[in-house]
Amino acid sequence: MKQIKLFCMCVFFISALSCSTNETSYETTTQKDSNGFTYETVENDPTGLRLYTLENGLKVYLSQNSDEPKIQTYIAVRAGSNYDPKESTGLAHYLEHMLFKGTHKIGSADWEKEKTYLDKISRLYEQHRAEKDAAKKLALYKEIDKVSLEASNYSIANEYDKMTASLGATGTNAYTWFEQTVYTNKIPANEFDKWIGLEAERFSTLVLRLFHTELEAVFEEFNRGQDNDFRKRYAAMLEGLFPNHPYGQQTTIGTGEHLKNPSMVDINNYFNTYYVPNNMALVLVGDLEFDTTIQKVNATFGTFERKELTHPTLPKEAPITAPVVTEVFGPTSENISLAFRSGGTNTEEEKLVTLCDMIMANGNAGIIDLNLNQKQLVQRASCSPTFLKDYGYHTFTGTPKSGQTLDEVKDLLLAQIHKLKNGEFDEWMIEAVVNDLKLNQTRQYENNSALADSYVDAFIYNQNWSDRIKFLDDLKKITKYELVAFANSFYTNNYVLTYKRKGTDDNIVKVSNPGITPINLNRGKSSDYIKAFNQIESEPLQPKFVDYKTAIQETHTENDIKVSYVVNEKNDLFDMNIIFDMGSDNDKKLSLAAGYLEYLGTDKFTNEALKKEFYKLGISYYVSTAKDKTYVGLNGLRENLPKGLELLEHLWDNAIADQEAYDKYVEKIYKGRQDGKTQKGNILWNGLMNYGKYGEDSPLRDLIQMDELKAINPEELVALIKDMKNYKQRVFYYGKGVDAAVASLNTSHKLYGDLKEYPPKKEYKEIETGGNVYFTDYDMVQSEMLFLAKGAPFDPENMAASTLFNTYFGSGLSSIVFQEIRESKSLAYSAFASYENASKKDAPNYVMAYVGTQANKLEQAVEAMLDLMNNMPEAEKQFNAAKEATLKQLAAQRITKSNIFWSYERLKKLGIENDNRELMYNTIKGMTLNDLKVFFDKNIKGASYTVLVIGNKNELDVKSLKKLGKIKELDVDYLFNYVSNKEVKQ
Repeated sequence: MKQIKLFCMCVFFISALSCSTNETSYETTTQKDSNGFTYETVENDPTGLRLYTLENGLKVYLSQNSDEPKIQTYIAVRAGSNYDPKESTGLAHYLEHMLFKGTHKIGSADWEKEKTYLDKISRLYEQHRAEKDAAKKLALYKEIDKVSLEASNYSIANEYDKMTASLGATGTNAYTWFEQTVYTNKIPANEFDKWIGLEAERFSTLVLRLFHTELEAVFEEFNRGQDNDFRKRYAAMLEGLFPNHPYGQQTTIGTGEHLKNPSMVDINNYFNTYYVPNNMALVLVGDLEFDTTIQKVNATFGTFERKELTHPTLPKEAPITAPVVTEVFGPTSENISLAFRSGGTNTEEEKLVTLCDMIMANGNAGIIDLNLNQKQLVQRASCSPTFLKDYGYHTFTGTPKSGQTLDEVKDLLLAQIHKLKNGEFDEWMIEAVVNDLKLNQTRQYENNSALADSYVDAFIYNQNWSDRIKFLDDLKKITKYELVAFANSFYTNNYVLTYKRKGTDDNIVKVSNPGITPINLNRGKSSDYIKAFNQIESEPLQPKFVDYKTAIQETHTENDIKVSYVVNEKNDLFDMNIIFDMGSDNDKKLSLAAGYLEYLGTDKFTNEALKKEFYKLGISYYVSTAKDKTYVGLNGLRENLPKGLELLEHLWDNAIADQEAYDKYVEKIYKGRQDGKTQKGNILWNGLMNYGKYGEDSPLRDLIQMDELKAINPEELVALIKDMKNYKQRVFYYGKGVDAAVASLNTSHKLYGDLKEYPPKKEYKEIETGGNVYFTDYDMVQSEMLFLAKGAPFDPENMAASTLFNTYFGSGLSSIVFQEIRESKSLAYSAFASYENASKKDAPNYVMAYVGTQANKLEQAVEAMLDLMNNMPEAEKQFNAAKEATLKQLAAQRITKSNIFWSYERLKKLGIENDNRELMYNTIKGMTLNDLKVFFDKNIKGASYTVLVIGNKNELDVKSLKKLGKIKELDVDYLFNYVSNKEVKQ
C-alpha cells in the first residue's frame, strides 16, 4: 500500500525555510530541444523535469542526476485492478506477470510451432472456464498440462530476465495496484540503448507462454496474502469504505475462484485495450542526456500505434453517515484501525487531510506522538493518508498495551482527533510540519528511485507537475482556523472501524496441488533475438573504487576525540554520530537504557517540551544500541547544530528518572515480546535462525527476564546513560562546515579526565549444523523452510566467488533456483539460495536455501531444492550472463555521501582496510564455470543442514520432514526465552 506520508528523522528549521513574502512562481513553459522535440518545464522545479509528449501520446519524464552512472527506469500503464472484468478479478496483476515471458521473438525457439500449441491452450482454458462438471473440468486441466509440456519444447524460459541481468540491471520487477501497472529496472547508463530496444520489443506483443506454471506461482502469492493479517485488515477496511467502488470490491490479487478459471482471451483484450502509448509513460531518472535520450525513446516507443480508449466510469459512493464496523481474524497480535474516506488526488481535501495528518502524527511532536506514544498510553499509534484517483482515506491505527482492549484504543484515538477538532495544537505547528514535509521531499528528490516514483504518481493521477511541486506551498497558506473548521466537518461518525482480532480465520481458501508436470526450461537454447542482443556492444563503463584514506578525512576535538568526516556537497543538512564501540554484548542493560531515555525529561524540560524544542529547531536526536556499538546521533539543518547539540547534551547530563514512565516502559517491552512472537517472519528469521546458529546459548535468548526488568531501579539506567560519556568514543560527521561542528562539540560535549576502556564483551559460539529439524507450529496456509549450514570462517578470497555464485545460482529472476523451483515446477512463489559471508573477521560463513510453498507441495519442493544444493546445473551461457551481470553491477556501483564512512566501518569489522570491490572485480573477470564448480563443490555440495520450518502442524507432512533429520518442535516462548521455565515440546 502506498502512502503519501514520508517519514524522516530530520525536519526543517521553521524560520530558515519559511516561504518568502513574494510567492514562488511555478509557471509551466513549453520549449523545443535541439532535435525539435517539444517538452514542458516548470519554473523553480527542484527536480529539473523535462516532460515530453510524443506524437502517439506517450508521456516521457526525464530528469538528470549524475551521482552514479545509472538510470532508474519505470514503464507505467494507467490501468490496474480497478479495470479488471468482474468475472476476471486479478487479471491486471496476472498480465503483469506475463509481461516477463517474452514475445514472438523473445523466448521462443520456433514461434510458428509454439503458437499452434499456445492457441490450443487458450481454447482449452475457455472450455475449462465454461465447464461446470468437476470431473470434466479436471480432465480439461490435465489436457492443458499435457499441451503446456509440449509447448515448452519450443519456449525458452526467462530470456527477458537473462537479458536485463546481462545489462547489470537491478530491481527488475513490477507492481500492480488499483490504477496502475508499473515495470521497473535500474540500469547502468551505458546500457540504455540495449535496454530501450528490449523494452520496446517487450511491450510490442503479448505472448501468454508458460501460462499455467506462472498461474500456480500467482496462487502461491495469493496464499502469502492469506497469511498476511495486515493485508486482510486492509482489505476489510477498504470494503467498508467502498461498498460499491472497485477499491473495496476487487482486490488486486483477485479471488481464488477467478484465479482457478482464467481466460487468456480476457488477458489479451486487456493488453490490447490499455497497453497503448497514449495510456503509458516512460520515466527515466539518472545519468542521462536529454536530447539523445528522447531521440532513442522516439525511435523505439514512438513507433507504437496510438489507439483511442475510454476509461470505464466507476461507481460513486454515498456518504458514510454512521460508523461501519468490520473485523478480521488471524494469528498475529490484535490491533485496530479507523479510516475516514476523503477526496482523491487533485482535490482540496488532499491538502487539508495531509496537513491534519502531520499535525496528528509526525514522529516527533504530533498530537498522537505526544499524547499517546510518549505517554505510553498505547503500545503504539499512528496515522497516514492515502490518495487515489477517485477517493482517498485517512487511516488511524493503534495497538493495545497488555491488558488493554481494542475499544479502549479506539476511544483514545478518537480523543486525539477531538483534540485536533478543538484546535489543541500550537500555532507554529502548521509551518513546522510543512517544513518537515519539505525536508522529506528534498531527500526524496535526491534519490533517483524515489523521484521516479513521484513522476509515476503524477502520470497515473493526471497531475500537472507544477501542482505537485507547489503542493507544500499551498499547505502553508492554510490557517489554523481553516484547518480546525475542516477537521470538525470531516472527522465525524463517518469512519470505518476495523478490528484485527486473534483467532482462526474461517475464510481461508484451501488450494489443492494440481500436480503440474515440470516444463522444459531449454536452458541451452537461445532465440535469434537474444543472440543478436548479445552481439550488441555498449561503451564499457569503468568501475570506480574508493580510497578510504582520502575520502574520509579526520580532525580532533580539544579533548582529542577523533572526528571522521565526509563533506555533504548537496545541501545544508548534517548528520552527527558519537560512536561508542560497545553495545549490548558488553552490557545487556545498555539497549534498555537507550530506549528508556526516549521517555524522560530534565529539570528544565518535560519530555513533551523537549520534543517540541527539537522540532522547532528542525533537529532530531536518537540513542541506539547494537550488539557491538552504541550511537548517540543528531541530524537536521546544519545552522541549528549548535543549539541542537546543546539541547541533546542537556538531556544527556540532566535526564531525570521517572518510575511511572519506567513501569510503562517495562509493560511496553513485555507486550512487544508477546506481539513479536505472533509474527511468522520474526519466528523464522529471528527465533529459529538464532536457535539454528547458536542453540540454547544464543544472543537472542540471552535477554533480561521480565522479573529482572521489573526489579531494576530506573535511576541505574539513567546513570548508565550518563556514564557513557566517560568511555572511549569517536565521532562521524556528514555535512558542511566541519570546523563549526567541531567547535560545537568543544562547547557542548564536555569530557573530563581519562576515558574508560569498554567492559568485556560476551562471545556467543556458533554450533555445528546438521541432523536436526527445528519446527514451530503456526496457523498459516503456506509453510516456510530454511536450510542452514555452517561454513568455513570468513575469508576475503571467497567474496568474489560467492558473489558470482549468488547471481548465477541463487538470487534473481534468472537464477538456477528460481528457474527450477518456480518456473519449471511451480512449487513456490519465493525460493532462493545464497552463500552468506560473515559480518566480522573469523566468524563463520553460512549456506542458506529458502522455499515458501503450500504444505501439500513441501515434499516436492524439498526434494527439488536439495537436489540443486548438491548438484549445481552447469549452464555455460547462463554462467557467462551471470558473470557479465555481476561485473556490470560492480562497475556501475558508486559509494558516495555518508555511505563512504559506513561502508568502511563494515569492512574494518572484516579486517579489510581498502575497497575490496577492486579485488572482487578483477577476480571475477578471470573466473570460469569450472572455478565456480570448484567453489560449489568445496563450500556448498554435501553441506550439513539444520532445517528450520514454520507451518501449520495439522497440514504438514511430518514423514517427509523426518527424512531431513530429528524433528524438534520448539515452543515460541522457549525459542525466544520469554518464559524461563517453559518446556520444549518434543
